[in-house]
Amino acid sequence: MGLVGLGLLWLSRGVWWPTPPPPQMILVLGGDADREAAAARLARVDGLPVVVTGGTNPEYAHWLFQQKEGLPSRQVQLDYRARDTVSNFTSLVDDLRKARIRHALLVTSTDHMQRALLVGRIVAGSRGIHLTPVPVPCGDLCVVEGRRRLWGDGARAVLWVISGQDIRPWVEERVAPWLEKAGFR
Repeated sequence: MGLVGLGLLWLSRGVWWPTPPPPQMILVLGGDADREAAAARLARVDGLPVVVTGGTNPEYAHWLFQQKEGLPSRQVQLDYRARDTVSNFTSLVDDLRKARIRHALLVTSTDHMQRALLVGRIVAGSRGIHLTPVPVPCGDLCVVEGRRRLWGDGARAVLWVISGQDIRPWVEERVAPWLEKAGFR
């Protein structure tokens, strides 16, 4: 009964949850030059600042944003701390909160958006940051992501919010060798 009540409360959040302000920035999850190009075009039109987390090499990014799209360097921040989708958010969410960001446009590929939104809404949501998806078509390059990866990263995000630590290094060090010996990897 309690879970049903929590579910209904979550589903009704559109009624009682405060409306976010207009988007204040563009957050690009790296891993694809097309994502950065879409964000650059969006930034040129909207004038919003861009943060690219885990993106292409700096030389290409500077050329794309500054020379090709004509954005001033102060409008684009490149952040290379992230190693995967979870750390795309955990590595910079506190910086965004300090900058008083409450609403960001989330740019990533269509095949990556479901997992990115799950992780982002858990991690960024824990800091009061609303995300609006801006999917970038991936066409023939789309790779369907499995539920295991989706829910695994979702669980990692929840554990990060609770503990402030990413469980991945611990799992890689302690659990992965055991799984290999047992023939599961």
